[in-house]
Amino acid sequence: MKLKTLTWAILLIGVPTTGAFAAAMDRSGQSIGAFLQPNNYFEAGLSVLDADVSGNMRDGWNMPSNDTAKSGADISNSHLGDMAESFHFANFALKYQVNENVSMGLIYDQPFGAKAAYSANDQKHQVSPTFSPVLGGDDVLNTGAFHNDGEGTSVEVNTQSLSFIMGYQPNENWNIYAGPVYQTVKGDVSLRGSVYGPFGGIMCSDKIGTVFCSTFKDKDTGQPIKGYDASIPEESEFGYLAGVAFQIPEIALKASLTYRSEIDYKVDVNERMPQPNSVFIESGVPEFSRDYVYTSGKTEITTPQSVNLDFQSGIMENTLAFVNVRWVDWSKFSIRPHKFGQLASGLTQAVAGTPRGFDLIAYDKDQISATFGVARKLNDKFALSLLGGWDSGAGNPTSTLGPTEGYWSAGLGGQYSPTPATFIQAGARYFWMGDAQAQSASWFGTERYDADFKDNTAIGYSLKIGYKF
Repeated sequence: MKLKTLTWAILLIGVPTTGAFAAAMDRSGQSIGAFLQPNNYFEAGLSVLDADVSGNMRDGWNMPSNDTAKSGADISNSHLGDMAESFHFANFALKYQVNENVSMGLIYDQPFGAKAAYSANDQKHQVSPTFSPVLGGDDVLNTGAFHNDGEGTSVEVNTQSLSFIMGYQPNENWNIYAGPVYQTVKGDVSLRGSVYGPFGGIMCSDKIGTVFCSTFKDKDTGQPIKGYDASIPEESEFGYLAGVAFQIPEIALKASLTYRSEIDYKVDVNERMPQPNSVFIESGVPEFSRDYVYTSGKTEITTPQSVNLDFQSGIMENTLAFVNVRWVDWSKFSIRPHKFGQLASGLTQAVAGTPRGFDLIAYDKDQISATFGVARKLNDKFALSLLGGWDSGAGNPTSTLGPTEGYWSAGLGGQYSPTPATFIQAGARYFWMGDAQAQSASWFGTERYDADFKDNTAIGYSLKIGYKF
């Protein structure tokens, strides 16, 4: 069956909104598709995601600082408003066919990221007078699970990537390619609220120096410290990619397998620690002593390795089926900023008798995702595609900074080609996100969690232009 009427234009239509809302911090899906287009080719695109992620505090949740006062009980089952922030990411790609055997490419994308903020309007604690704050005023009364004194927990992580690719085509069927990947990362995290214990600016415990619920003040200035802050300055490092592709143009069949390496960073994270004043001098946690001085050091961050498998084939005249399967090694990903780690170690030593500490962000499972669908050319100018998607998530319970567990999705794409060499492509995709149990960092590796996030959804939009020359 000859399917050459499936021109280069329709071969692109499965792309819109893929990878828009994936497990952990996966974003773009790191597609190599543009480099595998015939001849010389350019594309640029923009994707936008608008999500609604809300939940409820767990019945009987307990603050991580061993709260014998049970001061969190009065916000059990309380509602948590939408914590997902809308975000967008861009991409462009340029592919140049040097000769019939050699090609070169440049791909820019934003592969990993996060953007979320909890509302300061969520329900607050109503602490009884017996457990009033000892560090001034009624600060505790302004504290909720994920907010403290008018500020909510928030996170924003951004990465950018440039892939430089060289391909060798020994014949029309095979393409072997590889190249370096330049990547940058930066981010900001603020922890607020009693879910995070001392890191959130609030502590209730009899094991670390007080039976009172207490807020924190700077030991030198006396000013309130609302919680832990970390700022990761933009840093850059190199990794690599390598892959192989096979095609049979006569039946529009194309398959590719692409590996991307992990990329290691050592970063000086700017951290503001919640150090209390002299009321904690007798605490069993050295980090709460007035004379304690945090040491400085590098923080190791590794963005994960991944594998993409892409397959497409003509199934009838003017109709194409496609599937993308992606694996990302999130189970080995964690971030433990240097000073954060010192206090985390001190807390677990005092409460559990072990200096193991805990990570700021970590995941316990790898991500597997799939996007699949069909595309059909209607005429020389118009084509349509239908696509579905599934994502496994990266483990449940999940981090409170990203409380979703995978998804199912469905989407529709359309393409208009005003000339044989150009196209405009648009698409929309709806996501049904998996229910998740949100867990603060100190409980990672256990079954304990703080809140349930259920029945959440998102919608993504994308726009792309392309030019063949």
